[in-house]
Amino acid sequence: MKIEKLNDDKIRITLNMEDLKENDIDFHSFMSNPIQSQDLFMDMLEKAEKEVGFVTQDYRVMIEALAMSNGNFVLTVTRICPEKSKNTYKPKRLNIKRKTPNIDSKKVIYAFENFDEFLAYCEFLKNDILKYIEDFTSHTRLYEYGDNYYFVLEDIKMNDHLLKSFASSITEFARFIEDSDLFESKLLEYGTIIFKDHAIRECLKHFIK
Repeated sequence: MKIEKLNDDKIRITLNMEDLKENDIDFHSFMSNPIQSQDLFMDMLEKAEKEVGFVTQDYRVMIEALAMSNGNFVLTVTRICPEKSKNTYKPKRLNIKRKTPNIDSKKVIYAFENFDEFLAYCEFLKNDILKYIEDFTSHTRLYEYGDNYYFVLEDIKMNDHLLKSFASSITEFARFIEDSDLFESKLLEYGTIIFKDHAIRECLKHFIK
């Protein structure tokens, strides 16, 4: 089990099949029952409080669950202040979603809300698929435009099996931009280039130890 703090109100918990076995949890039970009612989830929250200071007492909790192609499960847990949650959020049941956009271009662009989110994504890739990322894309760039940062991947090998894993993981950090060719024209004209190429590698080199 791996717990990462994304910001003050959000954490990511990564589980593998061994974690379920160690806790004597049946896979189908874990998938079909409300995760909030499971002892494992309460143990995870308790561990998150001890390890990263993520306190959920007096907060409502929203959960997004993602099944990765490597067999891992990624739970993104967001705490919501009671005064902000009225008539806005309802407790979620465990829904496994494969958030894979329909990538039908040789170029894709993802928008990060800020540079810290891009750093968090690079840190995630450091121990995940970083060593494979250039197997399915020849060039990666990062632009700053407005209040957001835009990650551009070019010359993508559409049939590469790693593309699905990549698309599933990045959507936990950023949103997919439609009409990538048109949008990059705007980035070229109005944006500021941060990394001209090898954006992930350069970010890890200069910002993450």
